[in-house]
Amino acid sequence: MHLYRHIFLLLLLPFIATAQSQIDTLPKIKYEPKREFRAAWIATVENIDWPTRPGLPADQQQKQLVDILNAHQQTGLNAVMFQIRPAADAYYAKGTEPWARWLNGKQGQPPVPFYDPLQFAITEAHKRGIELHAWFNPYRATKDKRFNLLSPDHITNLKPEWFFVYGEEKLFNPGLPEVREYIIKVVLNVIDNYDIDGVHMDDYFYPYQISGQRINDAAAFAKYGGEYQDIRDWRRNNVDMLIKELADSVHKHNPRIKFGISPRGIWANKSQNPEGSETRGGDAYYEQFADSRKWIKEGWVDYINPQLYWQIGYRLAAFDVLVDWWSNQANNHHVYIGQAPYRMAERASIAFHNPAELPNQIRYLRGNPRVQGSVFFNTNSLTKNLYGFTDSLKQNFYRYPALPPPMLWLDSVAPNVPRVLSVTKTAPRTVQLKWETPLLARDKEPVYGYVIYRFEGDEKINLDDPKNILRINYNTGTVFNDTTVQPGKTYLYVVTAIDRLKNESDRTPSIAIKIN
Repeated sequence: MHLYRHIFLLLLLPFIATAQSQIDTLPKIKYEPKREFRAAWIATVENIDWPTRPGLPADQQQKQLVDILNAHQQTGLNAVMFQIRPAADAYYAKGTEPWARWLNGKQGQPPVPFYDPLQFAITEAHKRGIELHAWFNPYRATKDKRFNLLSPDHITNLKPEWFFVYGEEKLFNPGLPEVREYIIKVVLNVIDNYDIDGVHMDDYFYPYQISGQRINDAAAFAKYGGEYQDIRDWRRNNVDMLIKELADSVHKHNPRIKFGISPRGIWANKSQNPEGSETRGGDAYYEQFADSRKWIKEGWVDYINPQLYWQIGYRLAAFDVLVDWWSNQANNHHVYIGQAPYRMAERASIAFHNPAELPNQIRYLRGNPRVQGSVFFNTNSLTKNLYGFTDSLKQNFYRYPALPPPMLWLDSVAPNVPRVLSVTKTAPRTVQLKWETPLLARDKEPVYGYVIYRFEGDEKINLDDPKNILRINYNTGTVFNDTTVQPGKTYLYVVTAIDRLKNESDRTPSIAIKIN
């Protein structure tokens, strides 16, 4: 994924140091939204983010993943895009494709001792109030030209006629109906076997163009081109069919699963297409035959996550121009902006050496009511706290918890209110809340979790201000211990229920308690 995916892997240069003093001079924002998607990609291909190298024992792999999730939770994120299929391989056990070689150094070799990385990641993410979106690369089948290292049961060996070689990689031929069917089965297998929150795809459709290379799909066009006169229109339709069929299949198998795609940041330039953006850069529509604008406008995807990896005001592809352009395509669905903290590690990306660049991008996208959040590439650039950006997120932007925004076209019915809330002091600095599970509404799935709010003294109860959120729990436990109370204060508590898509119930009656 991502055009610049190798650059940030360089060791952090000495001059790229935390500049917290500069961050502290930035103006504080006036508010934080209660609803916002706050995510990061966890890239597994080539050990970009996790695990740090192939062949680590299972317990070290697990510790690294827990450390990542802890760091993201502390930063204030509420979702991760976890890469589980980078090259027709797998970071999960309940599938037909071979284990990815970046786990243990050899494709097809499971973790030792055995565990299921995806199941482990889901469990640990949900413990921390973090959604997990399973990230698939749809068409990439190999990452390099070392085809001799592929497992005998890799799909390129089982079905060699499904692939063409481009840029020294083997890619699925999107023009073959059996390829679409195969990819959809791979995704549905994960949905049926794992408690994921979303299906996520990145920007690898037809390949990024390489000078002197050609796509070897003339035979497929001759066989399946039908009435198409232009192979480029046929290619575009091939990708459209996969996205539409996948969207229908995902929601049929589980109507609560979110389906989203992270396309190239420029759909088309205005010089190429009157509907395009005021930009001058590589595009998805003509170069990759990916009509990503159509997917969101038609409602085939629940969210679009364009990779806007440029600075505000950039002359070829301005971040602000593209935020506004994509927001105008949303059709009442969600737009999450892909942001690029990794660029702070690039020597040549001078604009991103300014500690104010990424914070100002967040301020800009928060000013657009048709944008619902951010996804950061990549995890390492956040955990390294380049130029103090992660500190800025914690201190200025993500100080309080946030619920992901609801998707009313998938589910608009909130759960019923939790019942019989009680509040008891159980220790000098501990208050225990107990309640009963809400009655199940007709045709409604069980409650997925709860939001606990706390107010002080005679403070007005306001559920819209996230500073009052004490905890968001993604489980159905009905007991919570508040260990942060202080003597001499009076607290009021209320609890709400949330469903899988984060629709929120009305609140319980408030209960007050004085801490002596």
